[in-house]
Amino acid sequence: MSGVTPQPSSRIAPPLAGLLHEQDWQSLTFLHWRVDPAVVAPHLPPGTRPDVFDGSAWVGLIPFRLANATAPWFHALGPIPYAGTFPEINVRLYSVGDDGRRGVVFSSLESSRLASVSAAHALFGLPYRWARMSITTAADRTISYRSERLGANGFGGRPGPHSRIDARPGTTDRSADPLAVFLTARWGLHIARGSRTLFIPNEHPPWPLVDAELTFLDDELLAAAGFPELASRPPDSVLFSPGIHTAFGRALPSPS
Repeated sequence: MSGVTPQPSSRIAPPLAGLLHEQDWQSLTFLHWRVDPAVVAPHLPPGTRPDVFDGSAWVGLIPFRLANATAPWFHALGPIPYAGTFPEINVRLYSVGDDGRRGVVFSSLESSRLASVSAAHALFGLPYRWARMSITTAADRTISYRSERLGANGFGGRPGPHSRIDARPGTTDRSADPLAVFLTARWGLHIARGSRTLFIPNEHPPWPLVDAELTFLDDELLAAAGFPELASRPPDSVLFSPGIHTAFGRALPSPS
């Protein structure tokens, strides 16, 4: 089924069946680099292949604040105190399944909450890593994201890879740009669970996106995820969003 045409990219999410949990994503900077699809392919789960735009696969480094997260299966109880809000930085790839569903594959996710790291590993098999993190905003609107992994594997110990990012949001609307839609309007994630690949769907309003300027980057997360050359060159796309509210559904089997 590898020849199945990917579903069209759309800013509008497909309807979500079976709400599992909710969260807010705030103050996001999207940094993306073009990569040969052959470089990305070995990092994807079975039954998926690199999703491409303009002939390239893309690797993203996305810092933001995750806020007001509810517990899976218990979203009606409201946001989780303390552990439901934290800075995050993820390294992510873009996949398309053999059924044509487009998704995200996370190479790593840094979080400042150990409880969230442990829960994400146990419940979903997501590669979360515990890190010392902060997000600050200067008077000129520059947002500074800082992260230092606690241990090489993110479960405590000597400092691991770090990421230091400064970015300044612009004012030019990029919400409907075809590349921006391709990179941000991803309505699910592919994850490997044992011998199976699952697809976890999500939905949210269309992304509000503007251009942004990357003013400083000192990153080791890309290299730790298997992409050692990227941080040494400027990203090919820099975007900013103030954020959105998102919801996730129950995991679905993906052909493999």
